[in-house]
Amino acid sequence: MWLAMGTKEVALRGPGVITIQRTSSLTPLLLMGMLTTGLAQSPIPTSVSRGFWTLFENLTAVEGATVKLRCGVRAPGSVVQWAKDGLLLGPNPRIPGFPRYSLEGDPAKGEFHLRIETCDLSDDAEYECQVGRSEMGPELVSPKVILSILVPPKVLQLTPEAGSTVTWVAGQEYVVTCVSGDAKPAPHITFIQGGHTVLDVSYNVNDGSEEKLFTAEAEARVTPQSSDNGQLLFCEGSSPALDIPIKASFTMNILFPPGPPVIDWPGLDEGHVRAGQNLELPCMARGGNPPATLQWLKNGKPVSIAWGTEHAQAVARSVLVMAVRPEDHGARLSCLSYNSVSTGTQERSITLQVTFPPSAVTILGSASQSENKNVTLCCLTKSSRPRVLLRWWLGGRQLLPTDETVMDGLHGGHISMSNLTLLVRREDNGLSLTCEAFSDAFSKETFKKSLTLNVKYPAQKLWIEGPQEGQYIRTGTRVRLVCLAIGGNPDPSLTWFKDSRTVSEPRQPQEPRRVQLGSLEKSGSTFSRELVLVIGPSDNRAKFSCKAGQLSASRQLEVQFPPTNLTILANSSALRPGDALNLTCVSISSNPPVNLSWDKEGERLEDVAAPPQSAPFKGSAASRSVFLRVSSRDHGHRVTCRAHSAALRETVSSFYSLNVLYPPEFLGEQVLVVTVEERGQALLPVSVSANPAPEAFNWTFRGYRLSPAGGPRHRILSGGALQLWNVTRADGGIYQLHCQNSEGTAEALLKLDVHYAPTIRALRDPTEVNVGGSVDIVCTVDANPVLPEMFSWERLGEDEEDLSLDDMEMVSKGSTGRLRIHQAKLSQAGAYQCIVDNGVAPAARGLVRLVVRFAPQVDHPTPLTKVAAAGDSTSSATLHCRARGVPNIDFTWTKNGVPLDLQDPRYTEHRYHQGVIHSSLLTIANVSAAQDYALFTCTATNDLGSDHTNIQLVSISRPDPPWGLKVVSTTPHSVGLEWKPGFDGGLPQRFQIRYEALETPGFLYMDVLPPQATTFTLTGLKPSTRYRIWLLASNALGDSGLTDKGIQVSITTPGLDQTPEDTDHQLPTEQPPGPLTLPLLPVLFAAGSLLLLSSASCAGGLLWRRRLRRLAEEISEKTEAGSEEDRIRNEYEESQWTGDRDTRSSMVSTEVEPHYHYMRDFSPQLPPTLEEVSYYQAFTGIEDEDTAFPGHVYDEVERAYGPAGVWGPLYDEVQMDPYDLPGPGLKYEDPRGIYDQVAADLGAVEPDSLPFELRGHLV
Repeated sequence: MWLAMGTKEVALRGPGVITIQRTSSLTPLLLMGMLTTGLAQSPIPTSVSRGFWTLFENLTAVEGATVKLRCGVRAPGSVVQWAKDGLLLGPNPRIPGFPRYSLEGDPAKGEFHLRIETCDLSDDAEYECQVGRSEMGPELVSPKVILSILVPPKVLQLTPEAGSTVTWVAGQEYVVTCVSGDAKPAPHITFIQGGHTVLDVSYNVNDGSEEKLFTAEAEARVTPQSSDNGQLLFCEGSSPALDIPIKASFTMNILFPPGPPVIDWPGLDEGHVRAGQNLELPCMARGGNPPATLQWLKNGKPVSIAWGTEHAQAVARSVLVMAVRPEDHGARLSCLSYNSVSTGTQERSITLQVTFPPSAVTILGSASQSENKNVTLCCLTKSSRPRVLLRWWLGGRQLLPTDETVMDGLHGGHISMSNLTLLVRREDNGLSLTCEAFSDAFSKETFKKSLTLNVKYPAQKLWIEGPQEGQYIRTGTRVRLVCLAIGGNPDPSLTWFKDSRTVSEPRQPQEPRRVQLGSLEKSGSTFSRELVLVIGPSDNRAKFSCKAGQLSASRQLEVQFPPTNLTILANSSALRPGDALNLTCVSISSNPPVNLSWDKEGERLEDVAAPPQSAPFKGSAASRSVFLRVSSRDHGHRVTCRAHSAALRETVSSFYSLNVLYPPEFLGEQVLVVTVEERGQALLPVSVSANPAPEAFNWTFRGYRLSPAGGPRHRILSGGALQLWNVTRADGGIYQLHCQNSEGTAEALLKLDVHYAPTIRALRDPTEVNVGGSVDIVCTVDANPVLPEMFSWERLGEDEEDLSLDDMEMVSKGSTGRLRIHQAKLSQAGAYQCIVDNGVAPAARGLVRLVVRFAPQVDHPTPLTKVAAAGDSTSSATLHCRARGVPNIDFTWTKNGVPLDLQDPRYTEHRYHQGVIHSSLLTIANVSAAQDYALFTCTATNDLGSDHTNIQLVSISRPDPPWGLKVVSTTPHSVGLEWKPGFDGGLPQRFQIRYEALETPGFLYMDVLPPQATTFTLTGLKPSTRYRIWLLASNALGDSGLTDKGIQVSITTPGLDQTPEDTDHQLPTEQPPGPLTLPLLPVLFAAGSLLLLSSASCAGGLLWRRRLRRLAEEISEKTEAGSEEDRIRNEYEESQWTGDRDTRSSMVSTEVEPHYHYMRDFSPQLPPTLEEVSYYQAFTGIEDEDTAFPGHVYDEVERAYGPAGVWGPLYDEVQMDPYDLPGPGLKYEDPRGIYDQVAADLGAVEPDSLPFELRGHLV
């Protein structure tokens, strides 16, 4: 920090930071004293050389900063220049050849300070201030001032690589190197390991890539420990040129062995376990990187068990799950732990002591014996540990064994054996004989084996229960016969017989189940077996018997049944029309006898009796005959014989089907025409009668015979019908059918009519026409049927007003339809749809685009567009160019007439095409005032012509005057005003109205609220009074002034007796020409009054203006408070925009009332085409010859200030990139509002209160 003449300079480190000067409060007083007493009388510091009143000492600055070398000369008229390392820079203040050097100060005061901007290493030198000889004194040379430039290191190169993860083994030594980039002076390098500085470091300084630059190289030796695992090792470089040291680091991955394994035994007695138990044995090893690998061994052999790792706690776990078996007794279980850096394997072992009961108890010998005889048994157990004892039980009575024995068993166990001899009696039959094994070690369990004692003895009595002897039973009746016996062991075997043959159930499942033979059942000492019969003719007078050993019982049944078989016999099987047929009906057997009769299809026939025959099943037989002469109509008819039993009230029937042979005959219901829709199925039916059936149905189509075996899309059904599927229009036509059998042939012709949906065969897309030309959109279809009114046309679009086809002619002839367009217009361009519907779904729809070709029309609502952006290389600007035209448009950009090099990374162009709308967005990054404040021209070109628009990129400044001020309504006390805002200068602008009554001296002021409103009603006026009204625009940098004639109107308010009127035209801004006809006396009187009131009017006007200003400030504070509330309210919406552009809107609006909107929400609409309205009239509604363009006509980026309704959404139809437009549901925010917050935070607009960045012009 240096102090000179009350001025404080601070050199800030970092690129792009300038030296900031702040003037203390004593500076004005010091300057006043110097002016009054003279520079010669000012005290000279002892350190200042003779002839100089101020000099700077040696200076150190960081690269990129701005410095000032002071030189105050006592002879102001002398020629002063600076020398750099002996090289004279010249007296020119701009110092040619050194664009960053300049002389500052007031030469009249002898101030020749050397200012160096954006210092770099080339500025590191010795400087002298030299004064040439003059009348004021001799030539002088100041002492040398050394300017030292500090260059901070930009990067640290770390080995191993920074940002990586390095794997080391704990306890081993490793070397880490760190090399800095070019710097001045060389940085100091330190290493930090796990929060501690590494001491074993060697440090070297080497020359850099340029003169005066150095690099530092440091090497550290590091021995990592397990605690360093996962920690960072930093290389830190510090330098006087750095506020914060730069760092580079990598992550240490330290490998170290795990701890010993630990087995957690579930219980108190380690190793003691019982067979059958599911043993879960966890093993755990802590620590280790990588985590421990766990392995289980059983008797030295690996067991395949998985393990898991908890990385957060560095614990490895493995659970051995095994079902303990007796053979595991004495087994040794071991858990091993190790990892890749372990020197050996760590082990923990447990030996199992297994307790197991006998797996089985077995009784040897037979438990079946005749009564009053001995039975001998042996009880034997499997191996157990410890041994078990045995005891015998008969029912609930314990028996004494004959002898007992104990032997060694498997797996260290023992086997127990016990023998028993027992005399059995009849009452012991069925008792349980049990051998039980028990031990104190298995007190809660019992192991036993039981047998049932079987004592044999014979049965005592046998009889049958069922229908009585001589009872008539009708065939089909279900009869139940039960055979019963008492006593006997084993259970007596009851056997049924029918006429001395054993009764059994049918073996074949398909046979009727007329016999159901039950199983032997026991109830107490009584045994029974059931025989269930469904009575048939064969059961008539049959004898059923039941036998058990030597005992026997029987029963005979009487059965009534209808004819068992009714048979019809014929004298001929092959019949032809006119043949005679003799049929005989025979009833084989029935009980009682039946009566026979004949009928044909319900018609009774005369018959004769036939001689009787013998009958089976001990029944009666009968027969009768009938004579017939047949025809072709009798084929398939039935001749029925009926046998009726009056006693059973039942009739049995049998029929004979007549088989008459005759050639094919087509029936009257044969269909000759079949209609089907395409892709459907068609069935060409055949109604033919023939016997035998036709041997073949041969179908022929267009001279080709269809394959009888069928094809991919057809088959001939068994009845001869032809079935087609996926029918196409080519299948339509005449089909010939030929039927043939052994008796003759027949033929028929059938027509297939295929209806198919329309198919558009020809539709030219796109159909092009020049503006004003004529064209036919032709739609040609293939369809069946072809209907006169099957063509219709639609125009596709969203605006219903544009979808009308009234000005177009629809013509159709046969299978061709036309949409005829005369004198094509741009509004008729778009998509058209040809719809053809002949009643067969679906209707055909064809889309065709009508392209109306026209030359490019660039959107340029004003002759010159302005875009404001700061020129300090920190902001960006986006220039929008949009045009309409067909065919596609190509865009080119120029800057001040020179083609723009889009390869420059500072320029980025995005193009969007949709329909006739084409857009080009040019983004300029890091806007520089020297390079980018220029006139940009966007040119749109296609095959039919070209058009262009100009966009001026300027600095932020005072606003341009508003224009188009006009009166829209008047009342006796108010006037409604409307205007169009001018260029806001890149900052929020406000409007103020100044007005005066021509008869009253002085001006009145009124602030427009809301600030960005373009309409306002001025109230408080007097009736029948002429007023002159001005409109001013202002922002944080000043106002627009009152020089433009477009910001002034004159108006005379109507009287109270007049009707208020609205006007939409500009009132005259000047009085109409002509001589003044005012009377002289009133003029003199008015002049005298003005003289008398001059002093009072001045004082009153001053007080009145102060009062208005205080009122305006209060309103402004309220408005700004409302703006802050609106900004906070919309903060969440704006924060959802994820774009990364750094551009902002050059206008900020405050939403105070619902009908005033943010400019970010404003979307300009497309103007009418040039053929409809003149250029300027399209935007203002005013004739060209009556209105001149205002001084500043502009169009902000992504905004336009045309009249309401002229412009539509500028990019509604163009798909933008995510960073170009906000997301769905968000309000639009112009991305260039880089100064919005600065301007919004401004309080009063005095120059001293502005931030430093906004003082003065940046250009």
